[in-house]
Amino acid sequence: METSSDEEESRTFVQVLSEKYNPENFPYGQGVMVMPSLPGSPVKDRLFLPCSLVLSDSGISKAGDRSDIAAFCVHVAELDLSHNQLKDWEEICAIVSNIPHLDFLNLSMNPLSGVQLEPCKAEVFSRVRQLVLINTHISWDTVHTLTKHTPELEELFLCLNGYNTVSETQTSCPSLRLLQITDNQLQEWAEVRKFGQIYPSLNTLVLANNSVDCVGDTPETLQRLFPNLRSINLNNSGLSKWVDIERLNYFPKLKEVKVKGIPLLQTYTDQERCSLLLAQLPSVVLLNGSMVSVGDREDAERFFIRHYQDCPEQELPERYHVLVSKYGQLAPLAEVDLSPRSTMVDIRWGDKVEAMSLHLEQTVGELRKHVRALLQLPHHGIRLFYINREMCSVFGPEELKCGTRALHSYRIQDGDEILVVPKVKSRCSSSGL
Repeated sequence: METSSDEEESRTFVQVLSEKYNPENFPYGQGVMVMPSLPGSPVKDRLFLPCSLVLSDSGISKAGDRSDIAAFCVHVAELDLSHNQLKDWEEICAIVSNIPHLDFLNLSMNPLSGVQLEPCKAEVFSRVRQLVLINTHISWDTVHTLTKHTPELEELFLCLNGYNTVSETQTSCPSLRLLQITDNQLQEWAEVRKFGQIYPSLNTLVLANNSVDCVGDTPETLQRLFPNLRSINLNNSGLSKWVDIERLNYFPKLKEVKVKGIPLLQTYTDQERCSLLLAQLPSVVLLNGSMVSVGDREDAERFFIRHYQDCPEQELPERYHVLVSKYGQLAPLAEVDLSPRSTMVDIRWGDKVEAMSLHLEQTVGELRKHVRALLQLPHHGIRLFYINREMCSVFGPEELKCGTRALHSYRIQDGDEILVVPKVKSRCSSSGL
């Protein structure tokens, strides 16, 4: 009977381990030692395995001999099994149960949709502190089974699992500090608030790339549900009202906020976004990944006052009145014209005179190029002299020698003259002109 292609490609954890850490692949030892295999084991002598194993994208679907796993993974603390074909929790449990010091487990990109984990087998995960389940489409029931039996779990990654709701559970996970649940389909705050009930000690909540449309609880509720939250990431969410930004202040320990790519901020410049956000979030010290200095905060708060001071009273946010009590009413900033200054001068070349609008921010070298083009002069050398109409009888013409010097430094004014003469081999001073 012929075996299917899937069966031929199916590989065990022990097989992949044997191939990757075969002593023949490490002829010089490279700081590791060879351990003898157990009597009767089909696994040859092999290297003393490192504490971190990466066996991703290896076609693993089964555990293999349990005694071999126990013998050679005794010191393993981190295990990456992402991008494999594990779809049976019994096989996963067989691997995990024989790695006594496992602290980090990555099962991302394994086909775990619709596969339930029996609670009686979940105890093998009790030592895991970091659990990565990205793009596994694992059910919430299985997530809750895992967290119920991982009393030391601190970090949980549930990205790309297609969640649009959050299932509640009667058993919370008080050890969890970080939940990353990006790139799902969560939209309503009523679903997000459940995380506060399930993970009461949550320190960091990463909700980026979900269409969460509001922060919809009262101050008292947010304080009760998220008493320890210090960081929240709402990048590319659906927030469209300033009141939702204001409500972030109700998280009592919040210090870091990320809100890039939200509809509310699309019409503002980068500087306006930063200033308006920072002024609304007085306790935040990290905004969109950048540290907030004392000067940054003061500039933002003053900008905030000026931004709103012409609005009708009924449209003024509460934060406006707080900041006015701090800084007082501020005068509008003076408008400064930063456009390039220019002046009209005469360009004289022999008997030919051309009027020219001279941009004073340009350099002598740039003026020389413009004069050549204006007068259609050949590319051989020319000399430029500046003649101040009012002071020429006292100082005479001044040669414009330095090509990098800005024209405004000569104090050129309307009606002055630029004299153009050919450059000759013999030197001549400006007094001989």
